[in-house]
Amino acid sequence: MYRAIKILLLTLCLAMPAFATVLKAQEDIHPLIDALGVGDFPEREAAIKALVASKNPKVSHILQLLSDGQLYVNPDGGPVLLQGGTDDEPTYSDPISGEAASDVDPDLMSKVKINNSLRGVISSAMSQLTLLSPDRGARLAAAQGLLRDADPANLDLLNSALAGEKDADVKNTMEAARAVMMLKSDVSAEDKKSAIDTIAARGGRNALTILTTAMDTAPDDLKGEIQTHINSINRSLALWDVVQNVWYGLSLGSVLLLAAIGLAITFGVMGVINMAHGEMVMIGAYTTYVVQEYITSTFPGLATYSLAFAVPAAFLFTGLVGLVIERSVIRYLYGRPLETLLATWGVSLILQQAVRSIFGPTNREVRNPSWMSGAFELGGLSITWNRLWIIVFSMAVFVTLLMLLKRSAFGLQMRAVTQNRRMASSMGIRTGWVDAFTFALGSGIAGMAGVALSQIDNVSPNLGQSYIIDSFMVVVFGGVGNLWGTLVGALSLGVVNKFLEPFAGAVLGKILVLVLIILFIQKRPRGLFALKGRAVEA
Repeated sequence: MYRAIKILLLTLCLAMPAFATVLKAQEDIHPLIDALGVGDFPEREAAIKALVASKNPKVSHILQLLSDGQLYVNPDGGPVLLQGGTDDEPTYSDPISGEAASDVDPDLMSKVKINNSLRGVISSAMSQLTLLSPDRGARLAAAQGLLRDADPANLDLLNSALAGEKDADVKNTMEAARAVMMLKSDVSAEDKKSAIDTIAARGGRNALTILTTAMDTAPDDLKGEIQTHINSINRSLALWDVVQNVWYGLSLGSVLLLAAIGLAITFGVMGVINMAHGEMVMIGAYTTYVVQEYITSTFPGLATYSLAFAVPAAFLFTGLVGLVIERSVIRYLYGRPLETLLATWGVSLILQQAVRSIFGPTNREVRNPSWMSGAFELGGLSITWNRLWIIVFSMAVFVTLLMLLKRSAFGLQMRAVTQNRRMASSMGIRTGWVDAFTFALGSGIAGMAGVALSQIDNVSPNLGQSYIIDSFMVVVFGGVGNLWGTLVGALSLGVVNKFLEPFAGAVLGKILVLVLIILFIQKRPRGLFALKGRAVEA
């Protein structure tokens, strides 16, 4: 028993410092709040500083109420209260507990006034409280705010926060903010040189803007070094701009690949100029919308994974639509490419009008799941998650289709029909059904392209029209019926488009790409990767 009491006393002694800290944080700060309503502006400034020194967790809330003009006091004496209700019928309550105050005459209450100087004190106090917050995100946001404002008046506050900061990212942001403040303050040339080096080490456009602004007020002996850093950052940014354009081009190329890969199959195998291919993409996008709405309303817990259900649904539904179109229209027009163009163009108009009748002419929203939202920085690149996932998805579709064509019996029959239809027919291959399922496969892939495009483009009846011409250009440029040609053609045209747009604009850039493809086809009529076979060479 005696030993247990000794252990208990020892535990209490060890816990005393932490217990005292908790008591201090929870102590009654009502007298400090009431001091805000007494005296002139200097006394209120002293009361604000006393509130901050109390380290009570409610202080930020009180200062925000004071800044918003919601604190009121009776000048003849009484506590500072929070005003609520309406202007005609105000109510008053304790600013901490929210308990309604009694015996308050609204006619005698007046707002606790602050001036611009006090607003600056409040802003600095709230920044101090946030910089010392145990929440890493709050400290990082406060440091970024100080970096944007860079008021030298907060230099001492930032120095005190830096002394105790352990997180590397927060500390780096604080050091950058401190460097910018030092450039704006009256410090020694050596300190300014150190600040310039800190800012230049961060790089990027923000650092370039800061250094360019600092050039005007910098001492003459530092201007040369600042200019050296500016030139270095400009060279780095120019290089990153090229890399960023390549990334944008690959992103656009992956979209073109998804839209064109199905067309490359149908055009290559059957020689059908399918002007309704864009509408297959559009149907896939609307399938995504329907699936997402159904899952969100029926199984809200699975809403984040709606795309996982939309991909097979779009593939199967658009594949079925493609099979119906081939069996009902296209199979009667083989060998007459002009008539297939006109017939499929008519089908595209019918499909567009059907969608308008069912869903209306306005755009439909397909929400991005959380794992496809936002962006991240990689060096000097800004990469959005939805574009990155579309690139991954398009490569997965390409590899899967390549394996289907190379490793399956259906792929072998399809390649045989592509290279020599009459010889394949004489070997017992039912070319009609190969054509039908090939068209269904191409339509299904177009539907999956619609799933991806719904994450970056408007889902509307005209969605497919934006990609049909580009898809034909990719197929013709890469080589009709060749998947590797479609991949290289899509990525090449995407990158070229992105490099031409800054100089020629989006429309003229597409025209220039079309002219370049026409000139290329004059030299290589079969595209980059021509198919080989007796029928092809005949």
